[in-house]
Amino acid sequence: MQSTNVPRLTRVLLFLTLASAAAAAQAQAYPVKPVRMIVPFAQRRGPGSLRGGLFGGGDGALLPGWWHGVLQRLAIAIFALASFSAAAVAAQQYPTKPVRLIVPFAPGGNTDIIARIVAPGMSKALGQQIVIENRGGAGSMIGTEVASKSPPDGYTLLMVSAAHVINPAMVKTLPFDPVRSFAAISKVADVPAALVVHPSLPVSNVKQLIALARARPGQLNYSSAGRGSIGHLSAELLGSLARIQMTHVPYKGAGPALVDTIAGHVELLISSMPAVIPHARAGKLRMIGQAGEKRSPAAPDVPTMIEAGVPGFVVTAGFGLFAPAGTPRPAIDRVLAALKASLSDPGVRNRLSGEGAEPVGSTPEEYEQFTRSEIEKWIKVARGAGIQPE
Repeated sequence: MQSTNVPRLTRVLLFLTLASAAAAAQAQAYPVKPVRMIVPFAQRRGPGSLRGGLFGGGDGALLPGWWHGVLQRLAIAIFALASFSAAAVAAQQYPTKPVRLIVPFAPGGNTDIIARIVAPGMSKALGQQIVIENRGGAGSMIGTEVASKSPPDGYTLLMVSAAHVINPAMVKTLPFDPVRSFAAISKVADVPAALVVHPSLPVSNVKQLIALARARPGQLNYSSAGRGSIGHLSAELLGSLARIQMTHVPYKGAGPALVDTIAGHVELLISSMPAVIPHARAGKLRMIGQAGEKRSPAAPDVPTMIEAGVPGFVVTAGFGLFAPAGTPRPAIDRVLAALKASLSDPGVRNRLSGEGAEPVGSTPEEYEQFTRSEIEKWIKVARGAGIQPE
């Protein structure tokens, strides 16, 4: 090797070594955007020129020599090692500051309640505070969009409800993709819907309700939180499966819909179990069916809709956790482990069960598949009912 070539090779290797050290030192933030690696040689291998020595690379008149191919592969290997080291350090250090959990609804709703039940245990497991930020509006789309556009660094999480999988059926243009804009973490809890009727309605079970609806087509009214809500589409699903026709009375929110059902202004309502259980226990409403795959411990004496004679009627609000797409898998795994630690706490499980929610803690892959299948289901229901997205 000619003496003039040794310093050149040394400088290249020194540069790569320093780059590796810098990547490891910045592991907490790295990477937050695409990384470009410049290798100062042509991609193709060729005979090269021997002017300037075998290791000198020639004078540039021809393609570089075989040594440049070796050096190029060495550069890639060192860079890969640096990236792996950075990811390993990041996994060990995350999180080093509080984590924001966006709830795309106002305080006090089901999504907010469940988030506040599991957050303390997650904070304890992570060693950092989880700060809940309510960003309600536009059927959860405002807060969800904020989360989708947040840096994918593990410091922004999103708690969603059934609205996340229903919106694609009801909204023509979403400001995000409900699947591709996010990294799935886990389904936190399943909350089955419940079918309740006003006590004055002369039915005590689902079969009697179906018989009455068939005898009085279009005369039974059901309330909902509004067009495209889970209550609206659930009633459409029931109508399709049971071959009955009922009249939809939409309200501006779940609260007014529930109040008017209790008052007897409408005959029935399909809503999340946590919202109706207290009123059913108080005798203000009659719960005749629950829509989970199995009976909830919160209402063990109430049959499922499948048991009541409506095969295929399963409606649950799968509350779950997402992060922005591109969030590193080590951060996803840390959050998932923290969630499972929280859900394993007997106090947390009892509080969730008391709200009619069943703790889950699924894998990211299972939750992504659930999200996809629910989106497809509700699009099919909306189309079958003639509901057009707006």
